[in-house]
Amino acid sequence: MIWVAVDAMGGDFAPANVVDGALAAARHFDLGVALVGPAAAIEAEVVRHAATGFVDRGRVRIVDAPEVVSMAESPAAALRRKPNASIRVAAELVERGEAAALCSAGHTGATVMAAHGAFGMLPGVDRPALAAAIPTRKGRPAILLDVGASVECRPQHLLQFAVMGRLYARVAFDVESPRIGLLSIGEEATKGNELTREAHRLLKASSLAFIGNVEARDVYSGDADVIVCDGFTGNVALKISEGLVEMVETLLGEELSSTVTTRVGSLLTRRALRHFRRRVDYSEYGGAPLLGVAGATIVGHGRSSARAVRNAVAMAYRFAADRFIERVEQDIAATLTVND
Repeated sequence: MIWVAVDAMGGDFAPANVVDGALAAARHFDLGVALVGPAAAIEAEVVRHAATGFVDRGRVRIVDAPEVVSMAESPAAALRRKPNASIRVAAELVERGEAAALCSAGHTGATVMAAHGAFGMLPGVDRPALAAAIPTRKGRPAILLDVGASVECRPQHLLQFAVMGRLYARVAFDVESPRIGLLSIGEEATKGNELTREAHRLLKASSLAFIGNVEARDVYSGDADVIVCDGFTGNVALKISEGLVEMVETLLGEELSSTVTTRVGSLLTRRALRHFRRRVDYSEYGGAPLLGVAGATIVGHGRSSARAVRNAVAMAYRFAADRFIERVEQDIAATLTVND
C-alpha cells in the first residue's frame, strides 16, 4: 500500500479540514495517510470523524510533530528554529521511505524548502516549479507553471519548466503532444523583457512543440497545453484569476436573486452554474505538484476544503503509483541531451 505523508497542520482550516480530507482519500483509494502534527490535536480530529463515519485505523498513522510553521513566518528562519515542524517531519518520512509522497496546504515557501532539503533536485533541474491546472474554453485544462516556487528565474529554468510541464500534461490529462506557450506581453518574439526574449529563443530551438508567446488574455483559450513563466508572474496571474472567479460568482448570485423573475430563472440555471463552478474550482484538482524536486510533492491551496485535501492526497497517490518522478528525470535527461 502506498502511504502519503500529510502535513495535518497546513492550511487555514487545519487540522479539521486536512484530517477530514485525508481520511476521505484513505477510504476511496488504495492508500494510507500519515497525519503529521501535534498528536493530541490530530487524534481528537480522527475521533470526531469516526463519530460520523468509518475510519480504517490500518490506513491511518499519527506522527507527532509539536511545532508548526505559520503563514506569517519566514520559511527559512522557521525551519531552522523548528526542527520538529510538521512540514519538515512529513518530508523526512518520505526521505526515509516511510511514505511515498508529501502533501501540504500550509506555507508554500516552507513546503518548497522542506521538500528541497529532504529530496534534493532532479538531475538537470536547477529550480522547482509549482504547476497549476487551469480551465480553458476548450474544456481540457491547461498547465501554468511556475505559480510561486521560484520567483526569480533565468531563461534555462523556463525551458526546464516546459519539459516538466509537458510530462505532467501527458500523465494528468492524456495530452499526447502538449503545445508549449511562453507567457509574455505580446505574441512577437521580440516582445517582453530579457528573460522572456531569451527563453523564447531556447524554447524555439528545443525539441518541444513550442507555439510561441501567449498573452495574458489568451491563457484560458486552450491554444497552449502548457504555459511557462517565472514564479512571480505566475503567482500574480493565478491569484487574479481566483479573485475574478469569486467576483463573477458573487455578481451572478446577486443578479439571479434580485427579482422574482430572475429567482425563477436561477432555478432553471442552477445546474449550469454548478457545472461552471466545477470547471473553475481549484478543489477539483486538489493541489499543484511541485515539479523538479526528487520526491512526489503536492502543494494545496491555503484555504483548502476537505474536498480539496482529498483530491490533493489522491493526486499525491497517483504521482507515486505512476512513478512520476522517475519519468520526469528520464524526460529531462532525454530532452536536454537533444538540446545540447
